[in-house]
Amino acid sequence: MKTVVLKFGGTSVGNIDRIKKVCKIIATYKKKKYNVVVISSAMSGVTNDLVNKSKSLSNSFDLAEYDALLSTGEQVSCALIAGRLNHIGLKSRSWLSWQLPIVTEGNHSGARINKININELNRYIKNGGIPVVTGFQGINKNYRITTIGRSGSDATAIMLAKYIKAEECIIFTDVEGVYTTDPRQHKKAKKIKKIFYDEMLEMASLGSKVMQPTSIQDAKLNEIDIKVQSSFASKSGTLITNSKKSFSDQIITGISSTKNDAKITIVGVKDRPGVAASIFKPLSKNLINVDMVVQNISQNGKNTDLTFTIKSEDLKKTENLIKENKSISYKKLSFDKNVSKVSIIGVGMITTPGITYRMFQALASKKINILVISTSEIKISVLVSAKHVKKAIASLHKEFKLD
Repeated sequence: MKTVVLKFGGTSVGNIDRIKKVCKIIATYKKKKYNVVVISSAMSGVTNDLVNKSKSLSNSFDLAEYDALLSTGEQVSCALIAGRLNHIGLKSRSWLSWQLPIVTEGNHSGARINKININELNRYIKNGGIPVVTGFQGINKNYRITTIGRSGSDATAIMLAKYIKAEECIIFTDVEGVYTTDPRQHKKAKKIKKIFYDEMLEMASLGSKVMQPTSIQDAKLNEIDIKVQSSFASKSGTLITNSKKSFSDQIITGISSTKNDAKITIVGVKDRPGVAASIFKPLSKNLINVDMVVQNISQNGKNTDLTFTIKSEDLKKTENLIKENKSISYKKLSFDKNVSKVSIIGVGMITTPGITYRMFQALASKKINILVISTSEIKISVLVSAKHVKKAIASLHKEFKLD
């Protein structure tokens, strides 16, 4: 008998009526003679409410207790789902992470799954039961509850699919799949039927909110195919895979954009070996992620201008760290919060010449100035003024025949 892992996001279990709908979906897979394992997030809004409660008590809430607090959201939703499944005549029970256990390593609020004990789970499945497992959490070597970070339920579903050797892992959410770009930014966005892991990983890291990059990475490393589809509409979703079967010859698969970037430029830095490291070391120690980097050397070779991007919420801290940095000297420091990164992604660009020209020409035709450029084998990112993002997406979507 085939086994399927069904993961439901917070919006899918957001209220009692939606939980009833979820249970009908689970029942259809059981009727198709599948072994079914369910992973559930907390009901939408619950985790945010718990976070706010912790903040109202302390600005430095103990991280171990923070994880213990946030993990309760999934306990509620899983118990409700299992209770409803029993009501409609299906054998089911909820499983908390420590009851398997799901063993994690790493820091609280950012742990990673190390291993999962599936012995009891498998016995329950073979006896016809439907286990409903809490997502987003595990237990460490000190027997403390840990959380895997926001959207960690996807990672739990993927790793469980690996351990129980499931044929399918389906992520149910509030959208019908992965789109060529954000439909809220461009009305002509269309659903992607199949997408490679690497493309999805780039899209997730560049602004797509459908799945977290760590979950996609876990799926790729463990060769777990993922389907993303809506729990509200009976339509086919998007398959995330490495299989080359039935892929189209589309050069560019999707376009992503970000909203909260900031650009820092340090003008007239005295150039010497290690100066860039001196600038970025304090940022690294303060967990500030640096993204796009451009360095221009003056003609005399003595000075350099360094431009890089960070998240806008880190701007003030970054500015202070640079000003306090005694190991560098410079003439001017400037920054711009009104910028956004727009990226085209597709494995087809590896073997197709002229993609860079087409992208730049499409933007130029709309009088959109490019501030910074960053590339990899399967993506090109440009930094533009935030006011031009929608126009840039529309232009590129049309240029690469994604409309």
